[in-house]
Amino acid sequence: MAAPTSTDGLQFFNLTQEWGHGMPEWPSTPSLDFHIRQFHAKDGVFVTEFDGIMHRGTHMDAPVHVLANQPYITDYQLWRFFGTGVAVSIPKGKWEVITAEDLENARPRIQPHDIVMINTGSHRLWGDNDDYFAHGTGLYKEAAEWLVEKRVKLVGVDVQALDHPLGTKIVAHGPGPSHPHIMEEYKAETGRDVMEDFPFWEASHKTLLPNGIPGIENVGGELDEVTGKRCTFMVFPWRYPQGEGCAVRITAILDPSQTYRIETGE
Repeated sequence: MAAPTSTDGLQFFNLTQEWGHGMPEWPSTPSLDFHIRQFHAKDGVFVTEFDGIMHRGTHMDAPVHVLANQPYITDYQLWRFFGTGVAVSIPKGKWEVITAEDLENARPRIQPHDIVMINTGSHRLWGDNDDYFAHGTGLYKEAAEWLVEKRVKLVGVDVQALDHPLGTKIVAHGPGPSHPHIMEEYKAETGRDVMEDFPFWEASHKTLLPNGIPGIENVGGELDEVTGKRCTFMVFPWRYPQGEGCAVRITAILDPSQTYRIETGE
């Protein structure tokens, strides 16, 4: 039977946050500036220019972002960016951690070689606010180790970073604390020292990425519509030599009729 050329029977879902002027940014130096250079009334064309970094919005990190002498974006093999996987629901609240047990119990079950998209519910808080960036949930060392042992293909999560916010420079990690009031708030609410509860700096980054597993931050869009489903995913960065990160567009695809086939090349 010849492979159909129409995609009419497929369902496409956007899992990417909007990117552009005024978008929410991770709480460090503002890093996106947009300028209109040409416009129709004057020039007959429309051209914008931007100056910024790739670590904003829905984006992928490369190992060299967090560790020296490590691979760049173009060192990921293309097969990492396409394939079968799951969108799983792991609801979490303020400062809760996505655990290895959460991943083990997630349904549909996470299988080796899956692309994994994690829905904590945080993408609904996406905005210029502490609820999303400083009070959020996230992966940490044990969950990242579980994903490596499971040999997944790629991981995306609907939170501010590949790591829990209390595993970043928001508290006293790396060049931090950029938000000392968050350390005080954590102590007041829990009675514990944040640095004892979160002793590792970006442990999820430093576990997943050097093991060849791309990590995607700020997953969003229509994530809720595919959560609880096994899907086909496509998520491609630029061909960007020496890129330490890159904006991406994530698409989830369902084929209810199971009639579409990829061409054989003949």
